Amino acid sequence: MYPFFRLIREIAATRRAPQLGLTDTHESTHRCWPWDIDFAMELNNGRTLTLFDLGRIPLIFRNGAYQATRAQGWMFTMAGVSVRYRRRVRPFEKITMKSRIVCWDDRFIYIEQAMFKKNGDCAHHALYRTAATDKNGIVSVDRINAAIGYSGPSPETPDWIAAWQTAETQRPWPPMQA
Repeated sequence: MYPFFRLIREIAATRRAPQLGLTDTHESTHRCWPWDIDFAMELNNGRTLTLFDLGRIPLIFRNGAYQATRAQGWMFTMAGVSVRYRRRVRPFEKITMKSRIVCWDDRFIYIEQAMFKKNGDCAHHALYRTAATDKNGIVSVDRINAAIGYSGPSPETPDWIAAWQTAETQRPWPPMQA
């Protein structure tokens, strides 16, 4: 089941937190509960993606993107993700999650997220590609920035994100065609 109560708690906490700049980092803490684990007694890989929602959604509330896009009738959607799982997160273990917008192109916004263990080790790291959509499809990032009131350019795209963008253009769609 989706962790709606946890999400509501995170959004409520953002109301008391200071507003962030567009590319500032949102930091939150979370705990791995027994319903988050898999048969290996660690945080389930699919649940990891769901828990990343608990960092991404408050991020867009704190930087004003959610309010501005909803006023236009737009909604954010995920358009891709690349995840690294490097350290096990065990039941009841507390993690710190960091979420930030890294850069954007004409269609997509790239959000980096990481979960850190108490000892500072990065347990999981994700790069998300997200877009705002309306009834006609993807809304250009220029229109999103105008709605937010941001007129500056995208920060420089790091090489590792540019390489992922290139790899995505070479990946066949639809997949697994005979």
